[in-house]
Amino acid sequence: MELLHKDLTDLILKTYYEVYNELGYGFLEKVYQNALYIELKNKGLDVVPQKKIKVYYKNLEVGDYYADLMVNDIIILELKAAEYIVEEFEHQLLNYLTGTDCEVGLLLNFGKKPEFRRKVFENKRKTRKNPF
Repeated sequence: MELLHKDLTDLILKTYYEVYNELGYGFLEKVYQNALYIELKNKGLDVVPQKKIKVYYKNLEVGDYYADLMVNDIIILELKAAEYIVEEFEHQLLNYLTGTDCEVGLLLNFGKKPEFRRKVFENKRKTRKNPF
């Protein structure tokens, strides 16, 4: 079975490792976000930093949050600069996916060792978009 938006997520992951290999470990999350933004834009992708996402409860807006990066309006990137990925980070990304039309999210950790998680949240209410 083919992964959803595989070509685009592969390109994002390749770029993530390029940034990690260049900068290494120890910077604040914002530094990695800025570098990844530059590299993804240089590859011709549509990248929006700090994308505002509204949260609804029973059709009423109850708050908002900001995804670190949104790529091509279909993939959410949640960046961390932590020692390792914890379950809380994964739930945060799933909540972002739940509140948007995005079905795929990547949790990218710029820790002592680079690590990532790919999350998918599909439902019938979501509108599938073309990745490129």
